[in-house]
Amino acid sequence: MGTLSGKNIILGVTGGIAAYKSASLVRLLVKAGADVRVIMTPNAKAFITPLTLSTLSNHPVECEFYDGASGDWHSHVEMGQWADLMVIAPLTASTLGKMTSGVADNLLVTAYLSAKCPVLVAPAMDLDMYRHPSTRRNIELLEEWGVKIIEAAEGELASHLVGKGRMAEPEAIFKACEDSFKSAKDLEGTRILITSGPTYEEIDPVRFIGNYSTGKMGKAIAEEAALRGASVRFISGPVASYPTGAGIEIEKVISARDMLEACRKYEGKYDVAVFCAAVADFRPSERAGDKIKREKLDDLKLSLVKNPDVAAIMGERKDPMHQLHIGFGLESRFDEAEARRKQDSKHFDLLVVNSLEDEHTGFGFETNKVRLVDDEKVMELPLLSKPDVAGKILDWVISWLKK
Repeated sequence: MGTLSGKNIILGVTGGIAAYKSASLVRLLVKAGADVRVIMTPNAKAFITPLTLSTLSNHPVECEFYDGASGDWHSHVEMGQWADLMVIAPLTASTLGKMTSGVADNLLVTAYLSAKCPVLVAPAMDLDMYRHPSTRRNIELLEEWGVKIIEAAEGELASHLVGKGRMAEPEAIFKACEDSFKSAKDLEGTRILITSGPTYEEIDPVRFIGNYSTGKMGKAIAEEAALRGASVRFISGPVASYPTGAGIEIEKVISARDMLEACRKYEGKYDVAVFCAAVADFRPSERAGDKIKREKLDDLKLSLVKNPDVAAIMGERKDPMHQLHIGFGLESRFDEAEARRKQDSKHFDLLVVNSLEDEHTGFGFETNKVRLVDDEKVMELPLLSKPDVAGKILDWVISWLKK
């Protein structure tokens, strides 16, 4: 029996072109044994008919507060208390703004404001709308309030622009629903230290040496670990989005030396360390106190010094009997001998290697294709979403902890 069997789920559908995907999502949820009730905003009916969603869900679709034909009043309070989970997919910029502002002018938003259950949302809007400061602020607000954001994907949009804003596919939203009900806390009591994101090595107050890391992989591992019951200490360089969830404590750092100092504070206080950060290898030997004037840039020469290797230093101090270390390596192409050398030199029990020769992997992508290198074998995984890769890594952790 699956995790969704017997669960009461409200699916909110708003007025965006991605509303057509809600039919597939309803089918997946119902097939998994969930009792699905659909609430549509008035504008959503322009993109998909209530009849379609009613047929698939086996329940009338609710849209208005009052049904003039039957005389029934649709109680948003009752709906909010009935649900074990509320999913809004697609979530338009308009409904997003209403949710954060408390503008309860339709049945869906009032049901959301009454909900006592976990809430998942899948934003879908055009490129410029998605990256507008008001949208980013509203998404951050929902995250702060505990709403789980299923990030929009990149691709061609309804406007024919190409970029981020497409609603996640129904299969990805379905998996997020399953994850929200995971009862197996197989990492409960486990303390996990995770480093993530880039480091910035300052040249002057406005310039720095850095890299393209977005921290998405580290974020996915942190959220999956917390979902499984772990206590997570998340040490991150500057990124746009940080993980959310009970059991995650975040410490923000800037430079490699900051990251090392933060990690050193937790020596002996963790069971598993995941070194996912893309730490800059070098930093300027001197940092200018004031912004370097443009006229001096033509003759600017930077003298660089090596940064501390955070993972290697922490590896030298780990307790091999009671602490597990996992590292990441991005290579131009996979070389098992080089992977083994890196694994040994940094005292990694597991090395996660992704290669630049694989498409849709590395910095900035929502997917990754990795090889897991442990002391016994090399396990090649197919192209997966980063949350799915996180799950595979933590599955390996569970098997190690059971030895």
